[in-house]
Amino acid sequence: MPIHSNLSTLMGSRRYSIKDVHEKTGLSRNTISNLYNDKATRIDFETIYKLCTLFSCGVEDLLCIKQE
Repeated sequence: MPIHSNLSTLMGSRRYSIKDVHEKTGLSRNTISNLYNDKATRIDFETIYKLCTLFSCGVEDLLCIKQE
């Protein structure tokens, strides 16, 4: 899939673990893990909102389109 998650980069820059993101956003660990490992096949608007709010970033910082 040409859309990729940059969650691992954002988490690394703040030294957040999956547990930290789970506690701060209320998102399930499975959802965070799938995005962290770039294995998610879909993402809810609420999930995007919570992550962008936590990291003070835009959607374009969280998700990117990679040309194949």
